[in-house]
Amino acid sequence: MALTDFTIVRRSMTARPFSTVTTIITVAVAVGLMLVLLSMRDASRQAFERGSGNMHLLLSRDSSPLVSVLNGVFYANAPPRPITWQEFRALTDTSNPDNFVAAGLDWAVPVQLGDSFRGLPVLATSADFFSKFRADPEQPWRLADGRYFERELEIVVGGTAARRTGLRIGDTVIVTHGLPRRGDADSAGAAPHEHTEFRFRVVGILEPTGSSHDRALFMNLESSWLMHAFDRRLAEDARAGVPTVADLQDRDRLITGVYLRVVDNRAYQAVFDALRRDGRFVVAAPSNEIKRLFDIIGNIDQIFLAMAGVVMVSSGIAIMLALYNSMEQRRRQIAVLRVLGCSRPRVFGLIVTESAVIGLIGAAAGVALASAGGLMVSTVLRQRLGLVVEPKMPMDAIAAVVLATIALASAAGIVPALVAYRTPVAKNLKPLG
Repeated sequence: MALTDFTIVRRSMTARPFSTVTTIITVAVAVGLMLVLLSMRDASRQAFERGSGNMHLLLSRDSSPLVSVLNGVFYANAPPRPITWQEFRALTDTSNPDNFVAAGLDWAVPVQLGDSFRGLPVLATSADFFSKFRADPEQPWRLADGRYFERELEIVVGGTAARRTGLRIGDTVIVTHGLPRRGDADSAGAAPHEHTEFRFRVVGILEPTGSSHDRALFMNLESSWLMHAFDRRLAEDARAGVPTVADLQDRDRLITGVYLRVVDNRAYQAVFDALRRDGRFVVAAPSNEIKRLFDIIGNIDQIFLAMAGVVMVSSGIAIMLALYNSMEQRRRQIAVLRVLGCSRPRVFGLIVTESAVIGLIGAAAGVALASAGGLMVSTVLRQRLGLVVEPKMPMDAIAAVVLATIALASAAGIVPALVAYRTPVAKNLKPLG
């Protein structure tokens, strides 16, 4: 049977299985890493943008607009300085003809962040949160079970929060004061303060939205105000009982942020400028701040891509070294091929082809590895952050990486191919021993 180039290359690769497999794995890891990074970049940005939903602006008293978005949308920390209810009412008062902000607003949703349950954030807000704000601009909130809160001491659970806590309709929830942080307990081992006087009943479970809000629990503002009013009254009078809504004072009615949506693009700039001139609030455009965040992260992203490129080059060097080191054992084989009529250029081409085939197999394995790696990363992000990141690998990107890998592998085969090209026939056909 005539030896074809394919048969020669296949037998050459299978003659050294350990070297061939380890080289292919090196190439696969490099290709997989590169494709995962490329696929996660745009998917991560889309996931973060989904969290800001259909709001245009976010008001708070945080230290900066970016911190405001991280706290108010992604629940990083509780904003340290509150906004009074009187300020919110004045901000949205449409009866004042000089209130340009209120005139330009489509809606304003107050939110208060500062409590948690089993390490998950609890957001106090109004019913408008579910009727007007959308975590995913493409679809409204949907209930997997139950209903939205209608009165005090009722709580609605996000999709991820329900899965992580196992909460069901009718379960009781006791809220912890403050957002969870590492080292919540002090040096004496004190436990975080729980509002044991207030027992919330789960009345609704939300469908997942693929946003950060999936890992939160939601109550109405009055419920949060009652809990903190109780702490205040207890500090003033140890005999104070559990307050009712009628006992709330202005100093109890506090919020930490306001979600805003303007009526149109023309009103957007007018509202934004008016709020900035006001000076009492930090005004953030979530879409702009997320873009800023990814511009910052993009610098790190470029470093990771450069590292993946270095790994790919290293895999090319590994191919070159594996083939080069095998030349000493293959000199007799090459000499026999030459005697059988194989020309020097053909021998050169066989070695380069073998190197390219290793690159091709490694690239194919890398694509499969990237698919599994992207799925694993997206699963972790969904479980830990409630973000649905759907890594997408465009065919043009896959093709570009695969072709670049094959080209790099082919180039890596040139040095060992030159060694094979220059192998003397007579010297390597002498009897062994």
